[in-house]
Amino acid sequence: MSNALDAVIIGAGHNGLVCAFYLARAGLKVRIVERRGVVGGAAVTEEFHPGFRNSVASYTVSLLNPKVIADMGLAERGLRIVERPISNFLPQEDGGYLKLGGGLERTQAEFRKFSARDAEVLPAYYDALEGVADVLRSLAMKTPPNAGGGLKALLAAAVQGGPLARLSLDKQRDVMDLFVKSARSFLDGWFESEPVKAAFGFDAVVGNYASPDTPGSAYVLLHHVFGEVNGKKGAWGHAIGGMGAITTAMRGACEDLGVQIDVDAPVARVIVENGRAVGVRLESGEEIRAPRVVANVGPKLLYDRLIDPADLSPEFNRRAKAFKVGSGTFRMNVALSELPDFTCLPGKDVAEHHQSGVIIAPTLDYMDRAYIDAKRDGMSERPIVEMLIPSTVDDSLAPKGQHVASLFCQQFAPVLPDGRNWDDEREAAADKIIDTVTAYAPNFRASVLGRQILSPMDLERTFGLMGGDIMHGNMSLDQLWAARPFLGQADYRGELKGLYLCGAGTHPGGGVTGAPGHNAAKEILADGSWLGRLVG
Repeated sequence: MSNALDAVIIGAGHNGLVCAFYLARAGLKVRIVERRGVVGGAAVTEEFHPGFRNSVASYTVSLLNPKVIADMGLAERGLRIVERPISNFLPQEDGGYLKLGGGLERTQAEFRKFSARDAEVLPAYYDALEGVADVLRSLAMKTPPNAGGGLKALLAAAVQGGPLARLSLDKQRDVMDLFVKSARSFLDGWFESEPVKAAFGFDAVVGNYASPDTPGSAYVLLHHVFGEVNGKKGAWGHAIGGMGAITTAMRGACEDLGVQIDVDAPVARVIVENGRAVGVRLESGEEIRAPRVVANVGPKLLYDRLIDPADLSPEFNRRAKAFKVGSGTFRMNVALSELPDFTCLPGKDVAEHHQSGVIIAPTLDYMDRAYIDAKRDGMSERPIVEMLIPSTVDDSLAPKGQHVASLFCQQFAPVLPDGRNWDDEREAAADKIIDTVTAYAPNFRASVLGRQILSPMDLERTFGLMGGDIMHGNMSLDQLWAARPFLGQADYRGELKGLYLCGAGTHPGGGVTGAPGHNAAKEILADGSWLGRLVG
């Protein structure tokens, strides 16, 4: 039996593991090389303060595809995901609050505190979103049609466009609205209450360096609602043990099939010979040869740093440099001596609002000001903050009676203006975030025992997320579906023969989905004829 590799995968993040699993299941010999000392990419659980563990970067579960979970046997390997009792809790500046989730009737009752009309229209809004989300779900595990792909691409476009064509005219209008409108424009067409619009509009700026007034931001809102937890559409949950529990289970599935995973093995260069990718050279000098090189890194990192520009055409180099990255994200993990005691909903005992996503962004205007601040000054004076406290549902993460919190924050410029550096500004930005939460929960600052700070630059250096972009590239209309990452390269095949991409910079985009890894494996195996049928 030959010891020759069939594929080498750059990066042991979740999509790289998913891709490796499907390739190995089809009989290919696969090796993954990972620059960090741990497997999992941005979906890892680590101790960041003595006795306190948390999901370091990716921090919540919804988009992980059920087919991937089933095929890899993740539940059988111990993966357990618990749903939030309610989706989100939004404290308001006037001392009120809004809770989202817990069932339609309960959410309607919350909305009536602000607008009887908004409560009445909510079922129709959910129906509109769900109709479009179902179409996205149907497309997530399919390879987009490739521009310039001839008859095959035309047929694929017709087949994939079928569900859209079969929608009613009203639903097709919803699709158009969600793909081209700003979040504010879209939500203004449905609701009148500012807290209600903020509750839904927050999703439009998650990982999106933009204002809710930015055209196209409504799509990002939609991207965050097409997932599910334990069969419940649109739900969000927590993986017991943190996000690392997902990738630990995936690693086991891969290794059982013979996949070799090497950590502390950073790639210096993709080896190209006669216009074909034939392997990788590690920073150690080791060369690993394989007829298939699969990049589970973003297109920006791949083409800017890992491939010699001389191996690509000048026109492609120009397009690659124009690929847009930068999600405006700042991540923190904090160790807490006690739970936040919110002015609007007092109490330090575990309650359902502590187990939800705590959204500090009371209005769309607040979100818009945060973006304007960041464009002008590099960071928001009053940031947008989503706080999750996973230790309220998972006591493995913190000492008894104490807690960990994930703070996912927007808007922070990928590159600071005036020559300033994130290494010099990260502590000041972290203080602004702590102050923002403390304005709503006065005991918060005093309860912080330790903190882990990940500025956009830290996210780039630690996880290879260029510009700190958690999506591997902007989720804008010009970088979606058949145009992700580039028009003519939507089929997971890279610019060079033998080169493939399987990360979030490909369709369907960011989030812990596993879909890019699954779809890329299908195309790699299709290039090997009958093997492609084994992915399904």
